[in-house]
Amino acid sequence: MIQKLTTEERAAQIAQLHGWQAVADRDAIQRKFEFADFNEAFGFMTRVAIKAQEMDHHPEWFNVYSKVEITLATHEADGVTGRDIELAGFIDSITA
Repeated sequence: MIQKLTTEERAAQIAQLHGWQAVADRDAIQRKFEFADFNEAFGFMTRVAIKAQEMDHHPEWFNVYSKVEITLATHEADGVTGRDIELAGFIDSITA
């Protein structure tokens, strides 16, 4: 079974990421992105989708035109796990 991170572990891991924040009302992390246009946003989402499928770990996301909002949490652990941190790190790497 996948173990969720403790509050201290989560805070330490989030500090290593770029722009990710804890979600106020649940054990999850979130980041918002804005791209030049829909094509760029969709290309980004496609790259994330391919990685997520490889990891078998899928984000919650919301997209309107050039804006993308991603929330990560591991449902089976009911909170943030190392899988969320790994996917967030990948997302950071393709937006750097």
